[in-house]
Amino acid sequence: MSYTVINPANESVVETVEHWGAEQTDEAIAAASVAQRAWAAVAPVDRARALRRFAAAVDGDLENLALTEVRNSGHPIGQARWEAGHVRDVLEYYSAAPERLFGQQIPVAGGIDMTFHEPLGVVGVITPWNFPMTIAAWGFAPALAAGNAVVLKPAEWTPLTSIRLAQLALESGLPEGLFQVLPGRGSVVGERFVTNPTVRKVVFTGSTAVGKQIMAGCAQQVKRVTLELGGKSANIVFADSDLEKAAAQAPYGVFENAGQDCCARSRILVERSAYERFMELLEPAVAGVAVGDPMLESTEMGPLVSRAHFDSVCGYLPDDAPVAFRGSAPEGPGFWLAPTVLTPGRNDRTVREEIFGPVVTVLPFDDEADAIALANDTEYGLSGSLWTRDVGRALRVARAVESGNLSVNSHSSVRYSTPFGGFKQSGLGRELGPDAPLSFTETKNVFIAVD
Repeated sequence: MSYTVINPANESVVETVEHWGAEQTDEAIAAASVAQRAWAAVAPVDRARALRRFAAAVDGDLENLALTEVRNSGHPIGQARWEAGHVRDVLEYYSAAPERLFGQQIPVAGGIDMTFHEPLGVVGVITPWNFPMTIAAWGFAPALAAGNAVVLKPAEWTPLTSIRLAQLALESGLPEGLFQVLPGRGSVVGERFVTNPTVRKVVFTGSTAVGKQIMAGCAQQVKRVTLELGGKSANIVFADSDLEKAAAQAPYGVFENAGQDCCARSRILVERSAYERFMELLEPAVAGVAVGDPMLESTEMGPLVSRAHFDSVCGYLPDDAPVAFRGSAPEGPGFWLAPTVLTPGRNDRTVREEIFGPVVTVLPFDDEADAIALANDTEYGLSGSLWTRDVGRALRVARAVESGNLSVNSHSSVRYSTPFGGFKQSGLGRELGPDAPLSFTETKNVFIAVD
């Protein structure tokens, strides 16, 4: 079985990719298990060197990776270059981990007690189509650093950069079978990650509905999971903030990657006394977002990823939708949708459901308590922003909002050196940060009697 990869900017055929079947997947998992046992026996200093060589191979292929992402995913070239560099940086960051996975010596009576962090074995990583290579690196880099093997299933729509990363891993000298990319359907390849007992952990980024299915399947074997799921993040703007800056930055908190981002601040909440002025400032900021050919250096937003997803997003924009204003988008072939600002009621589905496109709702709030209640009135809790000059208010609201990642006077959500993950139905566990390799280990306790 094969899948035809389509360029979302012009609907041309990019490549045909063969899909893996269930039997092939099991064979890959078995090969990964053999490779992992040898990898775990490699001295930590040598594992660190191997990961640095992998990072160097990625660094030497940055432009190719970026161009591949543009063709496959429609990401603007500037963004794609950043993403390729991010993969390199994540590998370099976790290359230090093999020599720093310290256990403890615990004082006890009658002997010496020590802890060790042992690798799990084979880890299955299932990645989404919105940020294919960056989110792949969040899974495979710390897992490899901790001594595991990785089998990775990329999204069907966007497999190409992950396939290239696996090639670079081999070219850099990583053992065959240690890091494998298995394109295919979730119901086939992903299902085997969940049900094959040799896979000791599944890392999944995607929809909350599929995450629940994976979690239920893994529970049958008491298999570990890390889940990064949906989001409906709030961008809270208080009247005392720098309104000009908040309005100018708001489009980039939601329309980056055409809104196809779990961290997208797709609900802008504005203090009522500043609402009218904020909307006046927001309209030219939205009109100024450069939407167009992803290969142009000036482009800030590209197309949606596929026809099916384009139709899904358009389903939230009927003819009578409460559109306040729109930006612009190209006509002709490609899955283009203009940045769109809505002013619905608080209970409208556009306020409550994850649209995952260039659509943002703007709602007024009355006071700090109302802002917190409105921000928390969602099943999700992944990210968000708040804008204020009052440091006390910033801390109060940040602590009260039920979200795993918050930024004050900024829309930054992700740094490889800090933990990332969600509250409520936005996920389970954390990725990135210094402790990420520990989530791919078992803690073993050893007592040695000295009597």
